[in-house]
Amino acid sequence: MRLKAIQLSPVKHDERIPDAVKPPDADASRWRGITSALAICLATASGTALAQNYPSKLVKLIVGAPPGSMPDTVPRMMTEKLARQLGQPVIIEPHPGAAGLTSAQFIVRGAADGHMIHVYTSSDTLAPLLTPGVVDPKDLLPVATIASVPTVLVVVANKSFKSLDEVVKAAKAQPGKFVASSAGYNTATHMSLERFRIAAGVNLLHVPAKGGVAALTELLGDRSDLYFAPVPAAMEMVRAGKLRMLSMASPKRSVLFPEVPTSLELGYKNSDYNFWIGVSVSAKTPPAIVQRIHREINAVVADKDMSERFLKVGAEPLTMTMPDLRAMVRAELETNAILINTKGFRPE
Repeated sequence: MRLKAIQLSPVKHDERIPDAVKPPDADASRWRGITSALAICLATASGTALAQNYPSKLVKLIVGAPPGSMPDTVPRMMTEKLARQLGQPVIIEPHPGAAGLTSAQFIVRGAADGHMIHVYTSSDTLAPLLTPGVVDPKDLLPVATIASVPTVLVVVANKSFKSLDEVVKAAKAQPGKFVASSAGYNTATHMSLERFRIAAGVNLLHVPAKGGVAALTELLGDRSDLYFAPVPAAMEMVRAGKLRMLSMASPKRSVLFPEVPTSLELGYKNSDYNFWIGVSVSAKTPPAIVQRIHREINAVVADKDMSERFLKVGAEPLTMTMPDLRAMVRAELETNAILINTKGFRPE
């Protein structure tokens, strides 16, 4: 049975009118300045002491994604080595729900001492925009990246499509009838699909499935024409000759399938979508602790054995400087804010 396609309205955001600004009373302003300076001194002293003793106990990686997903699997692979780097045990603690907002909220409300680290993904640049008011993105500080998980446009191998241009031509010949699966609304597979749809100027019938397995089942059962699959989910079926890769949605070619071009290379400007996994902490975390976490995560990811383990499950090791990571997050928040007002996005 074909899954039902649902037409959705663009997400609407409440407008907030800022409070009027009044000039401060001179005496009150002076005392506020003194107390603020004292508070900063105390906080700095406290933060320095915490950093010198960090970590002093068990470190928890807080995961908002379901068990078995890549944001759960990849960090789980590195806990043992990260524990050796930090000198304290490291465990995975699941806090699923609300597209990752539950885990983010848990971090924001917890102690800002670096002992709770949020497994942060590109989904965290989307969920707060779809459900505003739950978590302010500014309350989370991006610290390090771990891996990227490319998505790839796949079709059933026995179909006649041999290139991305052929798919676009066929979709334009059947506006609104060419069926595209996704793993569900607001997933990486959906984001890849929407960016491609806009870049290619095609009218596709989006059929969201309940997860990646269901989306692949729709494709293999000839109830869907195409699917932007995560590479880990598609690579074995590609190697077995059941699926054909036509283009990578990621900005760069995959190291696992370097022969597959990106949609950017093929002339579809702004069609790329990069799903990445990293870590963040509460924005109140002392800078010295943030630097330590960044340094140790990068060391683990750069380890040759760890990189090979990542690649075996379809994740590509990724390290970035903190300024570059934060610039990427800001850019994604801006572009996602525009994208969700186009078509087909809604809170879970």
